[in-house]
Amino acid sequence: MQNFTQLRKEFHQIAELSGKEFQTSQKVREVLEDYNCEIVSPIGSTGVLAIFDSCKEGETVTFRAELDALPIQEINTFEHKSATDGVSHKCGHDGHLTSLLNLAEKLNQNPPTNGRVILLFQSAEENGEGALAMLRDEQFKNYHPDYIFAYHNLPGYPIKEVVYKYDSFTAAVVSIIIKLNGRTAHAAEPEHGENPAKAMAHIMLRSLEQAHNDINHPEFSVVTPVYETLGAQDYGISAGYGEVHLTLRCWTQKALDVLIQEIENIAKEEANKEKLEVSFEYTQAFQSNENNEQAVSILEEVLKEKHYENQKRAYPFKWGEDFGLFTQNFKGAMFGIGSGENCPALHNPDYDFPDELLDYASDLFFDIQKSILG
Repeated sequence: MQNFTQLRKEFHQIAELSGKEFQTSQKVREVLEDYNCEIVSPIGSTGVLAIFDSCKEGETVTFRAELDALPIQEINTFEHKSATDGVSHKCGHDGHLTSLLNLAEKLNQNPPTNGRVILLFQSAEENGEGALAMLRDEQFKNYHPDYIFAYHNLPGYPIKEVVYKYDSFTAAVVSIIIKLNGRTAHAAEPEHGENPAKAMAHIMLRSLEQAHNDINHPEFSVVTPVYETLGAQDYGISAGYGEVHLTLRCWTQKALDVLIQEIENIAKEEANKEKLEVSFEYTQAFQSNENNEQAVSILEEVLKEKHYENQKRAYPFKWGEDFGLFTQNFKGAMFGIGSGENCPALHNPDYDFPDELLDYASDLFFDIQKSILG
C-alpha cells in the first residue's frame, strides 16, 4: 500500500517544466510497476499510459492527469518545498497525478470485469502542447477512449465540493503575436521611415474595445495585453519593428474564431494606414472544454447516488485547459473539486495542493468507471 500523501510531496519536490517531466514520468512508471497493468511510455513526449484491461468486451474509460509544473518561485518553507529554483507545482498537478496513482491502486485491487480503464498521465498541459502531442502519437490510436474524464482542484470552493457543468466548462484561449515591419530612420527624421508605434497604440486600444469581460454578456470575451516590444534603446534611431502580444479568450471555439478575425482585421487596417507589413503568430492555444452531455449525466448520477457534495455551475471558468482537446474529440467531461475557501489561488507562489483530495478524487474516479463498466 502506497502512502499517497508522502508520494504527492515527493512529486512536489521534483517539479519540472512542460515537456521536461523526465523525473516525474520515471517516478510514475516506478509506482505503476507494482500494479497489474500494461504500461505504455513514453507517449506524447514524456506521457505515460496505464491500462487495466479485463480482456473482455466493453467500453474504454480513460482518466487524465497532468505531469508539469510552472515557472514560479515557491515561497513556502515547508519540508516538501520544490527543490528546483524558479519551478514549482502551483496548479496542483502533483496532486492530480497522485490521485490517478491512487486510482491505480484501487483498480489493482478491484480490476474491471469488462472493458478497460486507462490512466493517462499527460505532459505539457501548461503550455497547451501536451494533449495535441498525445493525440498525434501513433501509439495513442490503439487506446482511443469511449469516455474520458479529468478533474481540477478549485481554490475558493469548499473542500471536497464537486463542481460540474454541462456544455463548456472552461474557455477557449489563444495568444496572438502581431508583428509589424516598417523601416528604421534617423530619430531626427522619422518621416523618412515607417515607425510602428502609432499602429501599435491603435491596435492595442481597438483590441481592448472588443472585450466583453462580463460573464453574463452574451458575447463574453477577454482581451489581455501580455507583452509589447518596439525598437531598441538606441536613441538616435526611429524604430522599424514592433510586436503586440495579446491573450484572447471566449466561452467557445466558434466565438474565439470570430474574435481572432476581428483582431486581425484591426491590425491589418492600422498597419495599412502606416505603410507597415503585418503578420500573425499564434501560441498556447487551448480548446474549450465542451463537456459531453452523456458523460456529465454519468457524473451527475454518481454524485447523487454516492452522496458527494456538489454544485452545478452556471457559467464556464475563464481559464484555459488543454483537456479541451480531448473533449473536442471524445465523449468527455472535466469537473472541479474544491480545495478550500481559504486555499491560495492557482498560480500563487504560496499555493499547495490539499492532500485531503487524493483519496476523495480517486474514489470518485473509481465510482465513475464502475458506473460505466458495471
